[in-house]
Amino acid sequence: MGHHTFDADSADKLEQAERRYRYLSAEELLWALSLSSNQTVVDLGSGTGFYTDDVAPHAAKVYAVDVQAAMHDYYEEKGVPENVELVTTGIDDLPFEDATADSAFSTMTYHEFVSDNALTEIHRVLGPGGRLVIIDWAATGSGENGPPLDERYTADAAADSLRDHGFVIEHTATRQETFLLVAAVE
Repeated sequence: MGHHTFDADSADKLEQAERRYRYLSAEELLWALSLSSNQTVVDLGSGTGFYTDDVAPHAAKVYAVDVQAAMHDYYEEKGVPENVELVTTGIDDLPFEDATADSAFSTMTYHEFVSDNALTEIHRVLGPGGRLVIIDWAATGSGENGPPLDERYTADAAADSLRDHGFVIEHTATRQETFLLVAAVE
């Protein structure tokens, strides 16, 4: 499967609430994360910070991780909440200490970064009891939106990969175009 990143020149599309919330509402993301106000969260593939902004009021600290500095530039122009720190790096080389975060989430970016190294890093950064939420384009979708079908994963394949890296699957939902996984570190 090809792993590409979203074109930063099209970042305005990532700010279209009517389009983004069609696939994942802020309420559903917050439910899946099950946050308390003293927790640290990592947004894996934060892009313009669209969902980071939804999570920030409910957490003590949010690390907005994206491999593209241009996405962080866009986010800075938009305005970054005080408790959000921008981190420009790949998911397979997170610059955090072990068990730094209580939760992590990926909104429509799993297909871009998934690898053994990335899943090992996420597990390391979360530590025991850490929660991971993934919402991504499903390989069973139509392909009309999002990446090509051959770059997507099924919920079952993603769940199997997470299990192989020490996660326990707590919730799975497959929709017409996307899937949602909630997992925890053993």
